[in-house]
Amino acid sequence: GLITELAETYSHKPLSLFHTPFLLLSSHSSLPFHLFCKKKSHFYEPFFLLHFQDLKNFYRDLGVVEMRGPLGAVIGKYPSSDGGVAEKGDGIIKHNRKCRDVVFLVIFIAFWVAMIVNSSFGFNQGNPLRLTYGLDYKGNVCGDRHADPDLRELELRYWVNPNQVYEGGSKDNQAKLSNARTICLMDCPIPSEDSLNWVCDYPEGEVRLSVDDWIDRNYDYFADLTPDLRNTSLQLQGPCYPVIFPSVNVYWSCQLIARASNVSLRHWREMGGVNIVEDIAVDKSIHGLINSRSLVLKRYVADVGKSWGVLIVCGGILPVFLSVIWLLMICHFVAAMPWITVVLFNGLIVSVTMFYYLKAGWIGNDSISPIIGEHDPYYHVSAREISHLHAAAVIMTAVMIISVLSSIAIVRRILMATSVLKVAAKVIGEVQALIIFPIIPYAILAIFYIFWFSAALHLFSSGRVVQNDCNTNCCAYDLKLKRVSCDRCCGYSIQYTSHIAAAIFFHLFGGYWATQFFVASSATVIASSVATYYWARGGTSLEISFLPVLSSMKRLLRYSIGSVALGSLIVSFIESIRFILEALRRKLKVTNSAPESWFGRMVYNSSQCLLRCVGWTIKSVNRNAYILIAITGKGFFKSSEIATDLISSNILRIGKVNVIGDVILFLGKLCVSLASALFAFLMLDTHKYNIGHNKISSPIFPVLVCWFLGYVVATLFFAVVEMSIDTIILSFCQDSEEHQGTAQYAPPLLLETLNDQTEMQRLTQ
Repeated sequence: GLITELAETYSHKPLSLFHTPFLLLSSHSSLPFHLFCKKKSHFYEPFFLLHFQDLKNFYRDLGVVEMRGPLGAVIGKYPSSDGGVAEKGDGIIKHNRKCRDVVFLVIFIAFWVAMIVNSSFGFNQGNPLRLTYGLDYKGNVCGDRHADPDLRELELRYWVNPNQVYEGGSKDNQAKLSNARTICLMDCPIPSEDSLNWVCDYPEGEVRLSVDDWIDRNYDYFADLTPDLRNTSLQLQGPCYPVIFPSVNVYWSCQLIARASNVSLRHWREMGGVNIVEDIAVDKSIHGLINSRSLVLKRYVADVGKSWGVLIVCGGILPVFLSVIWLLMICHFVAAMPWITVVLFNGLIVSVTMFYYLKAGWIGNDSISPIIGEHDPYYHVSAREISHLHAAAVIMTAVMIISVLSSIAIVRRILMATSVLKVAAKVIGEVQALIIFPIIPYAILAIFYIFWFSAALHLFSSGRVVQNDCNTNCCAYDLKLKRVSCDRCCGYSIQYTSHIAAAIFFHLFGGYWATQFFVASSATVIASSVATYYWARGGTSLEISFLPVLSSMKRLLRYSIGSVALGSLIVSFIESIRFILEALRRKLKVTNSAPESWFGRMVYNSSQCLLRCVGWTIKSVNRNAYILIAITGKGFFKSSEIATDLISSNILRIGKVNVIGDVILFLGKLCVSLASALFAFLMLDTHKYNIGHNKISSPIFPVLVCWFLGYVVATLFFAVVEMSIDTIILSFCQDSEEHQGTAQYAPPLLLETLNDQTEMQRLTQ
């Protein structure tokens, strides 16, 4: 009634019964107030323009002396995002919502059930010791305390029969090294300087010795054998075998050195032993097995398990500390942060690259060594891990050069990023709970990663230990059967089935989907809180500071969790397809099956580039879709459509500002992750991880995992700034659309940044 009287007073004509007036108020006194009439057909037409002074005069005539504070965003009724009408007093965020994308929420819950079942299979079938240690002639894993006998201190695998090792490495022989007789020892045996040393089977049957006594006697009870058993031993059929070749511990396997001891070999021949082949194949056979792709991959996965302390410190605690420091500096030193970020990024990427050079042996004498423990300094063993470090150093060099040049190229545009960061800093200063909020998704994600990494180690080591089916002559004396047996002398191996590979792939996909889901959930809550701040005209009350975060979490869990599950699933699906295609490309490259024609190469490379562009676009659309989900409460696809339309119609106005801001934030996240990688290098360079059973084969995987974890943690915390900028800009676009191109709720600082065309042109020249 008040607005109707106002309209009739200043328009000098009565309102029709088919019109419902409502008033939009602006916080800028220089702007006119727009009075619109709403017809029953839901179309709007302007009734007249009412200036601020006219409104004051009207209220003064009614006896109102002074107007205090804003009168609200909308007086009367307005269309909600669901197409209905929101009641008076509801803000643009707090309107009636519906549960969206429920089907995908059900799929996500089913996925979690499948993840638990899949992980249970790994925990039941896997044994992480298999990733590091080999199997003995009984099928036991070296170092396993539950084996028979107890092998908790016997971690090294040793090939007792040198002739079987030679046959396994000879190209003219069908014998395989996996069928050669192995035993678990505490250290690698070396030949005696004045006699002949022996390594005998585990004491059992006729041999009345305990395992501890057997170890104390240097694995040798040849002197206690009967003449018959001594004779079978001289035939290399056990239970004792001569130590003719020296050996060295290479990744928990005793690598035989093809330099037979003359003293030991003379004693062997004097005792009537069979001929022992002296050939370089003895060395190459074991070396080839140790450097096989499957064992190298197992060692890499085992390195992650051994360096769990490094992962906790450098992948969990350190990124949180650095991210919070960065956010606090944004609030207090916003003008300097873009410059600090660029300088730190260049320094960190150069430092990490230098560490790769150090570990690759190109600088200094701190390169990794595959040999564990003391050894002849003149004896060197090559390893595939060293080659991988050389390749990583080359790649990091290229990345470093490109990154440094790119950072120099954006120096002239950093002032633009400063303006955008000032807007985000003001939001963080007002809604201070946003700095604390990422701790919640971080804690949930940390618990998930502990479970996920543990299950991954068990899945990678799952499989059944089975005895090989060999046709070679490998007779050996069985102390339990008290006779030479030729039926059960084949070696053991771990049998992997296709469903194990599928379980591992599903686990990897699940880990990536869960990561994307938690990051997206955090971003949606932040976007909803910032949108509340924007549409409240930048209010600074306690209610604005703390309640939006709690209410945003409630809205996410109640209405939009399915939409977040859908968005994260799309990103995970696209990235999985790209990963599969890349794996196929590498496989075709190895088998020389890659397309040879220029047209085939062009099509293949174009498809790879297109897939990368699609993945990047999907991630960008997803982020903006989460913002519109937080604001409007619509489903994922509808929110993506609205976000795309808003950005397309305002691309010339917000494009440069948004891109430069994203680049600075991306560099900030890289700074945190690079610092995590650098500290991981430093921790892995300590004595603990360079000797004994905790020695890692290479720092590549632990450093990459810390790098990844650092980036994920930084993404959670930097989303406070990133989503603040994107949410304010999208809210500005929506505000402009709803108010005929003039944003009514935009903070003055944002208007200054976006509307000062002269300054924009000067900065971007």
